[in-house]
Amino acid sequence: MRQTEVKERSTVELQEELAKSRKEYTDLKMAHTMSPLENPLQVRKVRKTIARISTELRNRELNG
Repeated sequence: MRQTEVKERSTVELQEELAKSRKEYTDLKMAHTMSPLENPLQVRKVRKTIARISTELRNRELNG
């Protein structure tokens, strides 16, 4: 998810997406621990998405 997509979404949608992404990240880490993933860069992509969403939620919290 790109930063522009994150900014366009509502706070509720972002919170739902954050929860979904965190679960996906946990699942990917567990799967990668047991056997190597076909595309290990998925883990990095999900982690960056979590960071983007968290940053936007924090900015909204601070700015009103």
